[in-house]
Amino acid sequence: MSLVTALIYRRRSRLFGRLVQEALALYGMEVPAAAEIGPGLRVFHRGFGTVLHPYTTLGADVTLYNGVTIGRADPWVPQQRSAMRRIVLEDGVLVCAGAKIVCKSGILTVGAGSIIGANAVLTGSTGPNEIWAGVPARRIGMREGPAGHTDGALYGS
Repeated sequence: MSLVTALIYRRRSRLFGRLVQEALALYGMEVPAAAEIGPGLRVFHRGFGTVLHPYTTLGADVTLYNGVTIGRADPWVPQQRSAMRRIVLEDGVLVCAGAKIVCKSGILTVGAGSIIGANAVLTGSTGPNEIWAGVPARRIGMREGPAGHTDGALYGS
């Protein structure tokens, strides 16, 4: 487990929580205590520039690269008036460098095993094992296993 990941898991500490938040800020990361983080989180390149909204849920074995933003698509609206409820990244999701996942209303869910490409801007939910890229993001493929089985493994890369 990297130092950054260890800090993320300790950000809710009653005794050291504030200090941990400040240490994460030195890495350019904003991970609020309210964000729910599952086991097995991987953060590459120390997560420089990564920001998570407090209403974020990350499942197990999620991978985040640097420069990722997960948040509201309507930051000009006061939080209490926003229709955005939560952003959920299910188990095994991979979010590449610079990707933005923004929700304007309801719950945006990134399906288990999905990949969000570098610098993509995702504004809607995905299904499982899908690959999304572009601005705005669109589905460009599926994660496939041997013999065309969709099992979450990425082949050909």
